[in-house]
Amino acid sequence: MSSCPFSSTAHTASASTAQGERIVQEEKAQLDFDGRMSYGDYLQLDAILNAQKPLSPDHNEMLFIVQHQTSELWMKLMLHELQAAIHNIAADELPDAFKKLARVSKIMEQLVHAWDVLATMTPPEYSAIRPYLAQSSGFQSWQYRCIEFSMGNKNAAMLQPHAHRPDLSATVQTAYEAPSLYDECLRLLKRRGLDVPSTHTERDWRQPYPASEAVENAWLVVYRDPKQHWDLYQLGEELTDLEDAFRLWRFRHVTTVERVIGFKRGTGGTGGVSYLRKMLDTVLFPEIWTLRTQL
Repeated sequence: MSSCPFSSTAHTASASTAQGERIVQEEKAQLDFDGRMSYGDYLQLDAILNAQKPLSPDHNEMLFIVQHQTSELWMKLMLHELQAAIHNIAADELPDAFKKLARVSKIMEQLVHAWDVLATMTPPEYSAIRPYLAQSSGFQSWQYRCIEFSMGNKNAAMLQPHAHRPDLSATVQTAYEAPSLYDECLRLLKRRGLDVPSTHTERDWRQPYPASEAVENAWLVVYRDPKQHWDLYQLGEELTDLEDAFRLWRFRHVTTVERVIGFKRGTGGTGGVSYLRKMLDTVLFPEIWTLRTQL
């Protein structure tokens, strides 16, 4: 007599249910968090998930808020990694620096893709919430400013948007006055015996970085003999990856703003797209790019 398939199926389902109940019983101690720290407690989710306070009646404002809040969280991590990488390079701890710089590049990739989500907001949808933004603008992000300064794009005028918050202003000022990532890289090259001029290793860190043929020649020594200078060569490529990702982030920002608001002025008083396009011309590590023509 052939066996009944329905009986077999019922047996399997019963065994599966019994196994599930055993797992629940075994893990029961982990299901009751009364008086103990839970996932939500550890991540402070009550504070994070209740930090979205739309001011307009428009449905799409939630997207705008979440987009910018999550970007600020990623920037917090980026600063954490970037500043630690700078300290690693100053201490000749290159493997640790490489790990952190690679992570910063990946964070920038996340920020690039975040613009794809905001780009789903159409011009009429943005126009419905724009009056409620008043003068608030991403231009005023102190974390972004610290990232720019830490990567070498120094501009004293960019301190002013943060002057109304002495606590934040002090943090931005510190980033402005400190050696940038590239400054520390050049000091490292100098310590390794490469001919980097003192004008680029002992300068006023508050000033914009001036490109130098002598610095390019120092990097060329590294790139023409990667095996001899392997860690410095790897450092140069980490910088290349980093600026490449940063350029993509800026470009995606420009195209998203143009798509959503056209050529209107920004809420923070900038020229909007015209201002952002000028930023595309900024080169953070110039000799890392120009040396390629000489190879």
